Amino acid sequence: MEKVWLKHYPQGVPSEINPSEYPSLVHLLEESFRKNASRRAFVCMDKALTYAELDRLSRQLGAWLQSRGLAPKSRVALMMPNILQYPVALAAVLRAGYIVVNVNPLYTPRELEHQLKDSGAEAIIILENFASTLQKVLDKAPVKHVVVATMGDLLGTVKGTIVNFVVRRVKKLVPEWSLPGSTSFSAALAEGQRLTLKPAELKPDDVAFLQYTGGTTGVSKGATLLHRNVVANVLQSEAWMQPSLRKGAPIDQIIMVTALPLYHIFALTVCCLLVMRSGGMALLIPNARDIAGLLKDLRKWKVHMLPAVNTLYNAMLNHPDFDKVDFSDLRVANGGGMAVQEAVARKWLERTKCPIVEGYGLSETSPSVTCNPTDTDIFTGTIGLPLPSTELELRDDDGKSVPLGQPGEICVRGPQVMAGYWNRPDETARVMTSDGFLKTGDVGVMDERGYTKIVDRKKDMILVSGFNVYPNELEGVVMECPGVLEVAAVGVPDEHSGEVVKLFIVKKDPALTEEAVREFCKERLTGYKRPKHIEFRTDLPKTNVGKILRRELREKKSA
Repeated sequence: MEKVWLKHYPQGVPSEINPSEYPSLVHLLEESFRKNASRRAFVCMDKALTYAELDRLSRQLGAWLQSRGLAPKSRVALMMPNILQYPVALAAVLRAGYIVVNVNPLYTPRELEHQLKDSGAEAIIILENFASTLQKVLDKAPVKHVVVATMGDLLGTVKGTIVNFVVRRVKKLVPEWSLPGSTSFSAALAEGQRLTLKPAELKPDDVAFLQYTGGTTGVSKGATLLHRNVVANVLQSEAWMQPSLRKGAPIDQIIMVTALPLYHIFALTVCCLLVMRSGGMALLIPNARDIAGLLKDLRKWKVHMLPAVNTLYNAMLNHPDFDKVDFSDLRVANGGGMAVQEAVARKWLERTKCPIVEGYGLSETSPSVTCNPTDTDIFTGTIGLPLPSTELELRDDDGKSVPLGQPGEICVRGPQVMAGYWNRPDETARVMTSDGFLKTGDVGVMDERGYTKIVDRKKDMILVSGFNVYPNELEGVVMECPGVLEVAAVGVPDEHSGEVVKLFIVKKDPALTEEAVREFCKERLTGYKRPKHIEFRTDLPKTNVGKILRRELREKKSA
């Protein structure tokens, strides 16, 4: 397909980037540590960490990890919210030559056990608030080394003590836990201070991250992201943002709001690695659900970049404190993870004078594939244009390109596309074409300018506030619930989160109640995967071979 989109690129954005600029992410990070030593890198709860401190602390933690005898390319899980310990741990794991496995801190024991086993993680760095979850599965997981952080680590002795007291005793956010043989984050740093980090021999094709996703089917699996994949996407994203950053007065240091969770690929690449590449500062928000607290933090800084999902933009707009924030320096507001609603985009532009720029990506693409131009405030209702060095084709079920204006599956080829799914060649073969394109499972229509609009999904995935939820997983869990004969999970529209989960259940036991199902799900599924609606039925629509027709249930619901 001709790259029609290149004719409509914003001025100054190159058609190609050079991923070989850095042999690995570690080369990118260490260059930034040298260039920006005295600058603030991350700020959380009013405590700043400079690039020099990030360099020193990550060396210490990396040296400690190496001293445990972990072989090169071992997997290390990170299970933390947006706190200062996260970027320290991230840089430490990569610099020590290991592979980062990001874990949602709100996972249930069942979800955590699967990810630790599947990745083969031998070490985990976890916030104590979630240590009780790990305790329940540690004897079934391959983890040999556990580092437990507290909220107060890195906040200074006085402030750290106060924060830990409030978190543990006042807010009671730390359930009782016992992990014999674990090491505290501060003890690991102290031991590492006496050790020397051995530089890792990293190459572009070495694995940097296992980023867990359902892919196009329901089994959670690790998208294998190589160093060159993520380096490429950092450089692609940086190139795409330049037109907006050049507007107005020159910026001494970019300040990025990091409210999206760093274990999510969007925030990982844009809010963490891109910030460090540019020598910027990331304002870490540990709990973005606390809108009042988020807006209070924003009032202290003149921020330049704010990536968020539609639901977060909407929640901020509807909070009484929103107009107390000065957004006059905001150059770009990125919208990703889910569709940006036109009403939200319009209100945001009216009140901040900065447009929401919608993009599209997947865990499998590190993540960014397309984005709307950042030098215009026109809302297109599309996912924008392919980023530099990215090819996008819409294909039919036979793998042939469809003409412009016709719907087809979005297929992507570029340096940001994953190497495959971790230890799952069958699943990799299902989504990768012989000519190197990734089949996304999303159906789009491309216009004559190269802008693509998503019109449908080939997969049955449910998108809740930017998080992928897979019916196969939910149905597998709910089928274990006593009294359930059959179950189907579908997504239904929701004003706040885009979609929510609805279960259709056929009872085996007439006494089964909605409350019993909800309690069962609460123990086994993290919050966004739990059903918002439950409907009991006498039967479910099926094909002639007995497969449940989820699409029919969705259509009946929306009709």
